[in-house]
Parts: sequence; structure tokens; C-alpha cells
Amino acid sequence: MILKKSFILIAISIFLGSLIACGAAQTKSKEVVVYTAIDQVFSEKIINDFEKETGIKVKVVYDTEANKTTGLVNRIIAEKHNPICDVFWNNEFVQTITLENQGVLDAYTSPSAADIPQYYKSSSSMWTAVGGRARVFLVNNDLLSKEDFPTSIEDFTSGKYSGKQLAIAYPMFGTTKTMAAALYAQWGNEKAKKFFTDIINLDVNVVDGNSVTKDMAAKGQVAIGFTDSDDAREAIEDGAHVSMVYPDQGDNQMGTLVTPSTIALIKGAPNKENAKIFIDYILKEKTERKLVEDGFYDLSIRDAKENGIKGMTLSLEEIYHSMEVSAKDMEELFATAK
Repeated sequence: MILKKSFILIAISIFLGSLIACGAAQTKSKEVVVYTAIDQVFSEKIINDFEKETGIKVKVVYDTEANKTTGLVNRIIAEKHNPICDVFWNNEFVQTITLENQGVLDAYTSPSAADIPQYYKSSSSMWTAVGGRARVFLVNNDLLSKEDFPTSIEDFTSGKYSGKQLAIAYPMFGTTKTMAAALYAQWGNEKAKKFFTDIINLDVNVVDGNSVTKDMAAKGQVAIGFTDSDDAREAIEDGAHVSMVYPDQGDNQMGTLVTPSTIALIKGAPNKENAKIFIDYILKEKTERKLVEDGFYDLSIRDAKENGIKGMTLSLEEIYHSMEVSAKDMEELFATAK
């Protein structure tokens, strides 16, 4: 009898233990940890919608203005051997590829990305790009008539305009640095370096950031500012008498640089299956369009051409691999000019 009671107690204990373990597993399976550099005001809405639709709780870590994306990247690398993060949702692609090279990302091909062009995807399926902003000219309508608007990046240094009419951010930082790498990949090192050397020789206004470039064009301090579409839209929404011009849109022209966001699965993700569900959700066309409507993305990378915006068709990996050489040249050219 005693043995029988003991057996029953052991069986009950095992059963209860199984229930507890099962409950813990279910609790774990209902969450995903996301590190993101997407502005909280925009990403929070998407995350809330995801939670409502899937029932999966998102534990999110945002970047800060103090360290921006670099802080999250360093954190992911530091956690390499004991991952906490499941998904990295980044606002650009360069540091995402850096993480790939550090061996902290895992391959995943999302069915939601089937209609995204291949040059916006990792060749090894380690990340996928979505949405984005474009490089544009912001032209002051009081200083230039429409027939004198630039149509190509090459117009910037052709001599058609004086250097004092032009402004661009230092190409050692941000999207202007990325643009330099893209031109190195597109044109080759010699022609691209000459383009930036010509900027110096023309005495173009080289300033501290795209927002400064935007302000100079908006205020009429220059006729043309070379900036990003989000800055240009801001000037237009503020009522400045300016026009946004996408360069190199002709049939035989290269298109303009589009800088997208990226999303990636972390290697060893504790909640791998939920991470894939989250990635699928972010890469859905309806999510991308929601972020365009909300004003975070300026365009969809799915159909930019149909909307009158022709992007460069270089792979993001080609741009990344050109960055070491271009960055070195930009430092040498502009360090003394700064």
C-alpha cells in the first residue's frame, strides 16, 4: 500500500512538473526580443499591431540618441555567445552587414520578401531590406527656374553651377558616406574620387549634415542642396519654396541611391520561431506601406520605379564592400577641408 501511494505521488509530481514545464515553454513561446534602431514613435505602432494580431509579446530595446545604432550593434556582438536578442530591426544596412561579418546573424528567407528585389537582400539570406529614403536634390525655386534644375549627380560638378550655389554634407558620415561608397561601386574608384575632388575644387559648401544642407536650400543660401528625401520632405511640409528632384531617372541613367532599413534573425535566438513570425510581419507589403503612410519611409522598395523613382540596382553588399576604400579617400580629401 505504501509503495502504491508513493508511486501515485511520484506520478502526480511528474504530471505537475510536466504541466509547469509546458506552461513555461508556452510562456516562452509567446514572446520575442527585438532590438531596433527604428524611431520609437513609428516602430511602436507596428509592434502594437503585431502583438494584437499574433498574441506574441514583443520585448523591445530601442536605441538612444546618445549612441544610435552603434550601441545596439555592440550589444549584439557582446551577447554573441549568450544571445538575448532574437531580431535586429535596423534603420540602415551597413552595420547590419557588419553583424553578418561578425557571425552573429542566422540565415532566414522570409516568404514576405518574395517580391523584394534581390539586390536588397543578403546573398546568404542573413538579412533583408525594406522601405527607405532616397538621395535627392532640394532646389530653391526662387534661385533656379525649372529648366535649370539638375537632372543628374554629375550636374553637381559639371560647372553648370558655381560652388557657392551648392551644398552637401561631409561624406565621412551618414548617408553621404554611404552615397560615396555607392558611387565608388557604380563608377569605379578613379571617377568617384574625381567627383569628390571636383566638389572641393569648385568650393562647394560642405556642411555638417543633411539637415544643414536642407536648411541652406530652404532659406535660399544655396540654390541646390544634395540631401535625403526625408529632409527634403520636411522642408516642403514647412512651406519652403523648394522642389525635390530625384537625380538620374532617365532610361540610360543609374538611378538614385535608396537607403533602406534591414531586418535580421540573430544566431542562437532564444525565440527563433517567433522571431521568424516577427520578421515576416515587418517584411509584409502592408507593413512597409503603413510606415510610408506614417512618414518613416519615403518610399517602398517594391515599386519605386512605378511611382516615378528609379533606384540604383547595385546590391547593398557591393556598396558595403566599396566603403573601406571610399571612406579612406573621403577622410584624406575632406579632413583638411573641414
